[in-house]
Amino acid sequence: MNELDLPALQTALLDIPSNDKLRATHSLDHPPRILLLYGSLRARSFSRLLAEEAARLLQAMGCETRFFNPEGLPLADGAPEDHPKVVELRDLCTWSEGMVWSSPERHGAMTGVMKTQIDWIPLALGAIRPTQGKTLAVMQVSGGSQSFNAVNQMRVLGRWMRMITIPNQSSVAMAYKEFDEQGRMKPSAYYDRVVDVMEELVKFTLLTRSVSDYLVERYSERKEAQALDTKVL
Repeated sequence: MNELDLPALQTALLDIPSNDKLRATHSLDHPPRILLLYGSLRARSFSRLLAEEAARLLQAMGCETRFFNPEGLPLADGAPEDHPKVVELRDLCTWSEGMVWSSPERHGAMTGVMKTQIDWIPLALGAIRPTQGKTLAVMQVSGGSQSFNAVNQMRVLGRWMRMITIPNQSSVAMAYKEFDEQGRMKPSAYYDRVVDVMEELVKFTLLTRSVSDYLVERYSERKEAQALDTKVL
């Protein structure tokens, strides 16, 4: 495209939100709403235990947390969209203002259980966007040495879902050594990192949740909407 052939940009939409609007993010009438997903169906699932530890921290930081249990969720496209587990997952995504994804690493990747949950979350449900502009923290557990394949994959998916994926992340090596019999995470550098990640997630959520529409609103969608309005007229 010739540099002179630019689209009709609405530069006013790029104005930085006022300080008053940013301050309002801290005074909304409800705590930050965080949904936690985990990627294993095992009775003693370390990805679930890690997510539960994260939820304790989030609650201590003033958040409201909810979990989705993936047991019974069908494979993507393996059931109609009105399947009860699909409806439950999508309702939770719509409710949330931020998410935590916690997956084991299996064969150098996130698990199918984790990917299936993400595959059932659409970019749009009519006029509702269940993920766009919402915050995301990614975590993984490994049975052996520390790895980052699963968190790196989830970052790609978070970007695809147009989520604000925070810079920090957690990868817990030899996870079977890091939790006690009650399912609590033992004190360690791994635990400290989880605290760091949840603290960062809360901060990003507080700063962005009331301006998420501003952050993800884009020219191509405005152009498409305008074309549809013109066609209707």
